[in-house]
Amino acid sequence: MYFSNKTVLITGASSGIGEALAYEFAAQNATVLLCARNIGELQRVKANIKSPCEMFVCDVTDYSAVDAMVGAILAQYNTIDVLVNNAGISQRGMAYETDFSVDERIMKVNYFATVYLTKKVMPVMIAQQSGNIIVISSVSGKFGFWQRSSYAASKHALQGYFETLQIELKQFNIHTLLVCPGGVKTNISKNALGKDGKPYGQMDDLQKKGITPESLAVKVVRASARGKRQLLVGRIEVILYYVKKWIPALFFKIVEKVKER
Repeated sequence: MYFSNKTVLITGASSGIGEALAYEFAAQNATVLLCARNIGELQRVKANIKSPCEMFVCDVTDYSAVDAMVGAILAQYNTIDVLVNNAGISQRGMAYETDFSVDERIMKVNYFATVYLTKKVMPVMIAQQSGNIIVISSVSGKFGFWQRSSYAASKHALQGYFETLQIELKQFNIHTLLVCPGGVKTNISKNALGKDGKPYGQMDDLQKKGITPESLAVKVVRASARGKRQLLVGRIEVILYYVKKWIPALFFKIVEKVKER
């Protein structure tokens, strides 16, 4: 197995896609390092993992806490072979109604925190001349959509940054995978920030009908092991991506008619 005996750091590992990825890497006999804010949920996930596993209670937007976490990992394991940037937050609210504090929060969690942690890990991977970076982005990083202005902006930003890393880090044998799923059956829409910054609290139809985190995790681990640069997963969302790419005028006609309430 490609990731056997590798040290894997996963952010947002206490639920959803991050939790599913933790189990999938553990099944490959990797050492799994769980990072999230919720200690209770981290303990629950850790209890389900039989391979070597450790948890770190860390808010990825707290840069001093990130420094301490990376330092502790390197002191104990001497390496981080795989970095999974999964922590993130979504949005539900029209741009013209959304408070600017929501825009700031989404960019800080989804983009700046991801870039900061990656910058802390890159020197380690460059020194060892190997590594895998996985970024859980979204099809929202490919096109804008109703009520997701800042979420889409943050994922577009990730797309640009990590596409650049794909070019720059290849010389060091570091593979960077951008994962762009559509609907996944998680609580992302329930936990999304509304226009006032409060949790949206509702499960979108897109999530209800989406693939399971477990199914996505299998695809992600396989794609990373194969050195893929991008993984698009979804149904109508992926079709919309190709429509926008090849027939943009049609794309806008379609999405303007599917306004969500």
